[in-house]
Amino acid sequence: MSIFDICRRVRSHARQDRSGGDPPEVVVYWRPGCPYCARLRAHLRVRGLRPGMRNIWADPAAAAFVRSVAGGAEKVPMVVIGGVAHVNPRPRMVVAALRDRQGVSR
Repeated sequence: MSIFDICRRVRSHARQDRSGGDPPEVVVYWRPGCPYCARLRAHLRVRGLRPGMRNIWADPAAAAFVRSVAGGAEKVPMVVIGGVAHVNPRPRMVVAALRDRQGVSR
């Protein structure tokens, strides 16, 4: 699988995420019981930031997307920022991306 295939899948899945408007530019794929997901979600919640959230255990399409990008594995948290997928990014990177997109000062 090439980087171009991965980018196509990320863009395609972002289009499916529409809820009446533009797709969220930051989407967090997570699962219950994942300590890394819990850490990221806590960082975001404390700061009042709300990206698109997709539970891969409750959403088969989200799980399929994560597997397609991560070579068949369900590696979470996976965060898509501006069309680029990041596996287990540092919480401060996600916070900065959300603040940039939401116009919130640091």
